[in-house]
Amino acid sequence: MSGVPLKLVYVTPAIYSAGGVERVVTLKANYFAEVYGYDVTIIVTEGKGRSSFFPLSSRVQVINFELGFEELWNVGFLKKTYLYLQKIRKYKQLLEEELLRIRPNITISTLRREINFINNIEDGSKKIGELHVNRANYRNFKTEESNLLKNLFAKFWSSRLVGHLKKLDRLVVLTEKDKEDWVELEHVDVIPDPLPFVPVSVSPLTEKRVIVVARYSHEKGIDLLLEAWAQVEKNTIDWRLEVFGDGDTTAFNALIDKLGIDRRRCQLNGRTTDIEQEYLKSSIAVCSSRFEGFGMSIVEAMACGLPVVAFDCPWGPHSIINEGEDGILVENGNPSALAQGILSLVNDTVLCKKMSEVAVQNVQRFNIEHIATQWRQMFESL
Repeated sequence: MSGVPLKLVYVTPAIYSAGGVERVVTLKANYFAEVYGYDVTIIVTEGKGRSSFFPLSSRVQVINFELGFEELWNVGFLKKTYLYLQKIRKYKQLLEEELLRIRPNITISTLRREINFINNIEDGSKKIGELHVNRANYRNFKTEESNLLKNLFAKFWSSRLVGHLKKLDRLVVLTEKDKEDWVELEHVDVIPDPLPFVPVSVSPLTEKRVIVVARYSHEKGIDLLLEAWAQVEKNTIDWRLEVFGDGDTTAFNALIDKLGIDRRRCQLNGRTTDIEQEYLKSSIAVCSSRFEGFGMSIVEAMACGLPVVAFDCPWGPHSIINEGEDGILVENGNPSALAQGILSLVNDTVLCKKMSEVAVQNVQRFNIEHIATQWRQMFESL
């Protein structure tokens, strides 16, 4: 690269947890700092005293404002409003001071609270927003809770959001379908998330095990998965299901009992620090999400040689899986269709092996080298 290395600042809520955004931000920050020699800083507001969950290069600086917005999750509406306004005022002040001190070339926001004011900070940097969820579900993660007041507020907030996004120098989304949704904007680029690791090998597909990697939350459709698995279990003798992820499993354990699922063949595990090994010990992967920003677990599974059965939900799986070639897409939200997709692979080892081989090849387009090149070209164009 010619000239002086770029200065980048990422602005995101936290990096201490095992979430998809945290993983992608740290992965890209590491690559830009280590390979391109960029000066990279990550600014966060949460996780006082907690280090990054994912490995972070010593060349990447982290600044934590320690504002604790997460404290507001469990307080009443009036107190929440009062504290939020205090914290957001402090956040704006601290972020402006820090950007004026660092003077980055590029500031990248993951489009959380700072989107309301980041365009007004005159530090000389180009402002980029990167969005990790589709438009319909942006800032609406508790999809099981909806009412008239919430919907009205969402519409008001959405109209203001578009105004903020128009002021950005670029908006980066993960799929072409996402780009089509932002009809009001003319400066939208599509750059997928990168594959977070390069597997040392691929699964031999000898274990009769189906794997799912997802949070235990409504949008990840674990309830739909279990309904599907109850059907799969009745039609197989010795296949088993293993789920790995963060979250409360209480409701899903109750559903297992209600559906009469054999607990010896269905395990709801916590997160694991070696997910690659868990993929390699499996033969089929499943994505039961109601919606996905991208679908990192799909890419990971394919890299490890697993064919993936997924709901054709908005919008991630469709942009990754080539239906019938390296995986299977089924009707969104239909547990019976998901069960049939799984059984089609369980009952056809030749098809399973063929899809595995194609998956390993097709997923190479998400390697970090390729994705980082797209980001670099955008940075330099600005």
